[in-house]
Amino acid sequence: MNMPQIETHVSLKPYNTFGIDVPARHFVRVTTLAALRSVLSLPALQAMPRLILGGGSNILLTQPFDGLVIKLALLGKAQVSEDDEAVHVKAMAGENWHDFVCWTIQQGWAGLENLSLIPGTVGASPIQNIGAYGVEMKDCFHSLTALEVSTGTVHTFDHAACRFAYRDSMFKHVAPGHYIILDVTFRLPKKPQWHTSYGEVQAELARQGVVELSAQAISDAICTIRRRKLPDPAQIGNAGSFFKNPVVSTVLAESLKKQFNQMPTYPQPDGTTKLAAGWLIDQCGWKGHVEGAVGVYEKQALVLINRGGAAGSEICNLAKRIQHSVMAKFGIEIEPEPLIL
Repeated sequence: MNMPQIETHVSLKPYNTFGIDVPARHFVRVTTLAALRSVLSLPALQAMPRLILGGGSNILLTQPFDGLVIKLALLGKAQVSEDDEAVHVKAMAGENWHDFVCWTIQQGWAGLENLSLIPGTVGASPIQNIGAYGVEMKDCFHSLTALEVSTGTVHTFDHAACRFAYRDSMFKHVAPGHYIILDVTFRLPKKPQWHTSYGEVQAELARQGVVELSAQAISDAICTIRRRKLPDPAQIGNAGSFFKNPVVSTVLAESLKKQFNQMPTYPQPDGTTKLAAGWLIDQCGWKGHVEGAVGVYEKQALVLINRGGAAGSEICNLAKRIQHSVMAKFGIEIEPEPLIL
């Protein structure tokens, strides 16, 4: 096979949704497993730092990347098996996540509708166990295959092996950079359970006149909500929700609730309580904040934005000041969702 073309000094601005303009020392786009193995085997590149890019929607670049950026563009999706209870559907890592969700709904399969319009690729979805509106990717996850970078061996990981947690997996913290996810297989139930307990989802379904729930109706409602609350990265640089919702002990949550009786709380099955990071940030006065080329989106305090020409370091500094103010007011640490490089 032909070795894919390795470019030098390539701007990463088109490849990250924040639109940060920093160069990569080396850049290559790979469309096959064979091409990926070929690139990884090049002696001149093996000692370099390496960054695997999917949709670039969960990353904040604060400096030039002095290494090799691999744009993963493995494409394809298909039903691979079926039993009495579910269908199994495989998608390659480079597939656009929202397009894949829409495709499953068009085939008549439910399960992923609450995750509509989340930016990024299928291959990135297990890394931080993406989630929204009461559903996480792990709820429909069956397995994935990943290339072990050091050996070139392909491994299969089942649900347990991935060690999913809230916005987390073994690929994010236990073994970051050790594996490159190639494809993901989902188990989509034939008897779906609808997740519409969030008030704004119920309100939007009512507004759209939905009488009988379906995957398409829920997806449409969630797309409407997300478009109303979140800026389109094509217009305003952003990475969606910049901070994770903090999970705290129920004792702490109840104590805070006595001080701030309007504070929303979400009890979790494991006895902890999830708090709304956006509400905490809003209470500190950050929503709509503008300083030069960066800011906090006026419709959603969780979203930091590049208003045009911002440096990644400016966004990073703003994020740190927001974290400090939430800690000062509530004693709560909020963590960034994106990878900061």
